[in-house]
Amino acid sequence: MKGVTDLMRRPFVAGNWKMNLTLAEARQLVGGLRERVAGRPPLDLAICPSFVLLFPVSEAIKGSPFALGAQDVYFQDKGAFTGEVSPAMLVDAGCTYVIIGHSERRHVIGETGDLLARKVRAAQKAGLHVIYCVGEKLEEREGNRTEVVLGRQIDEVFGPDVDLSRLTVAYEPVWAIGTGRNATPAQAQEAHRFIRNRLARVYNEGLAGQVRIQYGGSVTAANAGELMSQPDVDGALVGGASLKADEFAKIIEATIAAKGLK
Repeated sequence: MKGVTDLMRRPFVAGNWKMNLTLAEARQLVGGLRERVAGRPPLDLAICPSFVLLFPVSEAIKGSPFALGAQDVYFQDKGAFTGEVSPAMLVDAGCTYVIIGHSERRHVIGETGDLLARKVRAAQKAGLHVIYCVGEKLEEREGNRTEVVLGRQIDEVFGPDVDLSRLTVAYEPVWAIGTGRNATPAQAQEAHRFIRNRLARVYNEGLAGQVRIQYGGSVTAANAGELMSQPDVDGALVGGASLKADEFAKIIEATIAAKGLK
């Protein structure tokens, strides 16, 4: 589908801390990031701590280029939902972003497409920007079903009531998350192009061309530059490497260089 990749999109790099770091460790990491990444870099940045760290981290990043994101959300505003966190609570804690549909939520916790669709809409209704994750497992990749899986994960959530201006898609091949393996730049570009073209089917080429698509899956300082140089790769959702200030800063620097930004 020609023309869908022509628009310039502001790159976006986010760190997903997952279930890691104590409060003291989180503050130390933020301090290191503030030393390495200062001023107003020409891309969007976010860090996504666990729920219990959201408010103290929101205080720690004030005045820095980093925005705050959460790793999950529930679709109800309030009620008898023990252990869950509402969109309004995330906004109150200082969140701008929320990750929805991460493979660990899908395949470890067992979240379904219907549940994720509700979460996306509830989060956007509260004013949050959604980072929606998609990706195939190893057996699906090896069985040439990558596009079938990605298409299903997009179709079961997206519709005209989802605001693409407050949405980032993160392509995270499950076989590359935390394994040390990552998709080749060509594989990443192929998947990202498919995702963008699928969004164009649901919406139109102009809107699909504005959506940022991050790559996630064993992103490191060593491979970030080549991955970020692909035309449809608009940034990264970084896991383990985001827990090290120097490594995460180098990924940010590699993204700026790959996109020719100053």
